[in-house]
Amino acid sequence: MSNILSIQSAVAYGHVGNSAAVFPLQRIGHEVWPVYTVNYSNHTGYGAWGGPIIPAEDVAAVLAGVKDRGAFPLIDGILTGYQASPEIADVIVGTVRDIKAENPDALYTCDPVMGSATSGCFVADTIPPLFRSTIVPAADIITPNQFELGYLTERDVTDLDSTLAAVDAAREMGPSTVLVTSVKRPETPEDAVEMIAVDDHGKWIVRTPRLPFKRNGSGDVTAALFTGHYLRGRDSKDALAKTASSVYDLLRVTLEADSPELKLVEAQDFYANPQLQFEVEAL
Repeated sequence: MSNILSIQSAVAYGHVGNSAAVFPLQRIGHEVWPVYTVNYSNHTGYGAWGGPIIPAEDVAAVLAGVKDRGAFPLIDGILTGYQASPEIADVIVGTVRDIKAENPDALYTCDPVMGSATSGCFVADTIPPLFRSTIVPAADIITPNQFELGYLTERDVTDLDSTLAAVDAAREMGPSTVLVTSVKRPETPEDAVEMIAVDDHGKWIVRTPRLPFKRNGSGDVTAALFTGHYLRGRDSKDALAKTASSVYDLLRVTLEADSPELKLVEAQDFYANPQLQFEVEAL
């Protein structure tokens, strides 16, 4: 079991941010300490929501309280997702620095949420440069989708070679491990989607069926599960296989239920016992 500090958004209805990440991590056996950056009624994809953004100084106060309990040396992993402002980013990077000063083995996973191939970049103009200059260099693991990888590295990412070149560029920024989600190549079948993981020990790819829908929060679950599995054995290939399996089954269960939100609880057995039905190939 690892202790994971997860600094993300939270919603009352549905599953995004910490409301998507915490339970799967707990279900695979980790202790999770959630810190909220927003407290909304629902995710913003509905077009209307209620609740506040948590001011950066309030987030910092919560984290300072955790530190005052003597908990920072006990933290094995830090996980962050959508970052709404430079002020929140500063708090996060400072916290990562403080935790690593007390536990140098702690790993920081950053999901550099910026957009997607279909929606384009949906964050403020200040956020991508901040990822490049400050946040990603502090990370050990990043989990961009293919679009975000290209945006982060300022490269065209269209095929396997360009994707791997962009991964190399991202790793040169600081993180040793990169998980790329929503990968599409010219040779990828229309009914499939791929994930790629790269670290100091190798490069791997896995292909899963593409389901005919999208649900907010699936990327948050993916980043959480990959982090949780990686913390166990520091094995990217194993973490990739388990994450791809669990996330596919979560989405399948959600589709079969025709649910507007992820069926996070109903799919829980697939986190604890991944079916490992998809072959992971070395690149």
